[in-house]
Formats: sequence, structure tokens, C-alpha cells
Amino acid sequence: MDRPVFFYDLGSPYSWLAAERINSLFPDPPVWRPILLGGLFKALGRRSWATTDAREDGMGEVERRAAEYGLPPVNWPDPWPGNTLFAMRVATFATEIGKGVSFPLAAFRQAFAGGRDLSDPDNVMIAAAACELHPRAVARAAEQQSIKDALKAATQEALDRGVLGVPSVAIGDQVFWGDDRLSEAVRTLM
Repeated sequence: MDRPVFFYDLGSPYSWLAAERINSLFPDPPVWRPILLGGLFKALGRRSWATTDAREDGMGEVERRAAEYGLPPVNWPDPWPGNTLFAMRVATFATEIGKGVSFPLAAFRQAFAGGRDLSDPDNVMIAAAACELHPRAVARAAEQQSIKDALKAATQEALDRGVLGVPSVAIGDQVFWGDDRLSEAVRTLM
């Protein structure tokens, strides 16, 4: 069976909830793969619950789960959701240089525990510095066509595998969408 792949977007609070727990739940950590949730939405003709009447209930659910998991209280960035394209390019770069877990965790914590907007490159740089990524290298990498192409390719891979949203874990031809489905994904490996 293929190694599990954890698809996430740094703008997703449910991805944050999953990211904080996923490596400890699986016998071997999955491959972390940054993708553009906005790209999925566009391809699938969908939009975020955060832009609908379900926003307040969804935020309350994230806050409840964070408390249940023993995570810090949610401190929502303003604005949220924001444009995380730059942050997602940095996540792609971080993945390519072996920081594919430490950077997204630092960025998620900046966003959802620290309340910092990842649309602001300075906040992304704070997360990058936390995992020893040099700011000039990060800024240069985020503009490289190869990084942009890799992020688009990862998003297309997710679509091709049947990913409808994030967080999702793909194991072979099965996709487990949602923070609440991590345990079910782990059971398929037993």
C-alpha cells in the first residue's frame, strides 16, 4: 500500500487541527502535501463554508475541537479566510528542502493560535524563521516558476486522487476527507 499522503492548505483551520495530531496517530508519518484549496474549489465549483451562513457554526466547531484536542484556544486571524498563496508557495519550498512538517506547523500556529494573517508575508517569514529558513531564500523560492508549478501539480494530483477538500488523507485509492476521519484512515493501515 502507498504511504499515506496528508493534503492541507494553511488557510484551513480544520487542516491545522489535523496537522497537530496526524504524525502521532499514524504508525509512520504520512507525506505532507501542500495544495491550493482555492484551486480545488474552482475546479469543483465549490466555495468555503467560511463564506456562507455556516461560518459561525463552523468556527465554533473548530474552537470546540481545538479545546477537545488540548490545543491552544483559537485566535482567528483578521481577515479570515485570507489569501494564502504566498504561504502555500513557501510550504511547497519547505517541503522540497526537508522542512515539510516544521514549516506548516509553525505557520498554522501563527495563524490559528497566534491570530496572525498569513496573507501578510511578514507573518509567513516569522513561521519560516521558526524553522530556520532564511528570509531571502524563502522570498526568492516563492517567486520561482518551479515552486509555482509544483504547487499546481500537487493540487492537480489531489483532484486526480478524488480529494474534495482539506484536510484529506489519501491511502491508495481511498480518500479520507476531514479532521474527524483521521482515525478511520489510520485503521485502514492495520
